[in-house]
Amino acid sequence: MAGYGSTAEFTTYAAAAGYVFPEGATDAQKGAARQRGSLVIDRYERFFAGTRTGGFAQERAWPRTGASTYYGEAIGAEIPAAIVNASYEAAFLELTNPGSLSPVVTGSATVKREKIGQLEVEYAASSSTSIADLVAMATPVVTTIEGLLWPFLIPILPAILCV
Repeated sequence: MAGYGSTAEFTTYAAAAGYVFPEGATDAQKGAARQRGSLVIDRYERFFAGTRTGGFAQERAWPRTGASTYYGEAIGAEIPAAIVNASYEAAFLELTNPGSLSPVVTGSATVKREKIGQLEVEYAASSSTSIADLVAMATPVVTTIEGLLWPFLIPILPAILCV
């Protein structure tokens, strides 16, 4: 399964952004990080306009048919550069901190208080028992990625019910 863009373009993007790869990072590791970064972007698919150009068998959420920007501008068959760049941002985070963008949440294993030697820490606890709420609280928000993606997200308009 391929990630968005290419490893060479990812390397160029990261260098231009001033990111420094971990010493000894191989192209295979960068490629694996691109794959994980692309999976992070594909989690937003339900908020993208249009449908997968290749149908359900298409491995990535992009390219899309019938997609448009937040402002209603039609998007052709290409994958927008911002989508690829957002995947590179996610890939870099995944390369430097694997799994950080895909936390595993176990509601029953939440620690409220921890004591190690003389140091004791009590964490704020949520009263929510909803798995959806626990996942939302554990999932990091990366403003750079959100900023790159927002022009491609479907606007949520308030519903007005007239009877």
